[in-house]
Amino acid sequence: MSILDEFLLTDRVAIVTGASSGLGVAFAAALSQAGASVVLGARRADRLASVAAAIRADGGRALSVPVDVTDPHSCDALAAAAMAEFDRVDILVNNAGVGTAFPASRETPEQFRSVIDVNLNGSYWMAQACGRVMQPGSSITNISSVLALTTAGLPQAAYSASKAGLTGLTRDLAQQWTGRKGIRVNAIAPGYFPSEMTDQYLEGYLDSMRPRMLIPRMGRLEECAATLVWLVSPAGGYVTGQTIVVDGGVSIT
Repeated sequence: MSILDEFLLTDRVAIVTGASSGLGVAFAAALSQAGASVVLGARRADRLASVAAAIRADGGRALSVPVDVTDPHSCDALAAAAMAEFDRVDILVNNAGVGTAFPASRETPEQFRSVIDVNLNGSYWMAQACGRVMQPGSSITNISSVLALTTAGLPQAAYSASKAGLTGLTRDLAQQWTGRKGIRVNAIAPGYFPSEMTDQYLEGYLDSMRPRMLIPRMGRLEECAATLVWLVSPAGGYVTGQTIVVDGGVSIT
């Protein structure tokens, strides 16, 4: 058997949240290309359906299911839809996320809670929903951020706290589930990749960050997606409880 076979996801079923744009689209496409059937979740049903249609047009199997990850019942419904369509869930990618940039002295409780509710709580509700139906050999990947490890010049207390919380959640779920349930739990901490969030940065901000990029460019979506495929495939089968940083070196400068 070739080492490349270790990266195949044939007959696997993957749920990807936040799959209507950016890294979520890249994750879903990469998992499909590696052989998985994909179940796509996001709030924007029209964009979600377009992503699923594109995957099917490329020869993949895809189901789109609108979901609000802040609602545990909605998360349960997404997992149930995957089971009804494909009779299994092998992979969960907790990618749904929002970001804000408010000075800490002026950020309202509602603004702070709204970020925590999507980025951290939503990942937990999805992990619970999928953890109940996953079989041994499954895996969960939480999409954290380089801002869980460092700062980047913007006032992002809620976002940074939520992503740092994902790192702790990842470790604890791995400790609880890997030995007992056979479910590996890891995280990826991306640096700067094209997304709706980076599109909203003020002009010049990304240029100001380039001196911290040891690889002096933004990442390509495919580079982060390839890391995901490795992590959830048999090739990553001895990795659990880890946060894999894909940031071009930003976090060490």
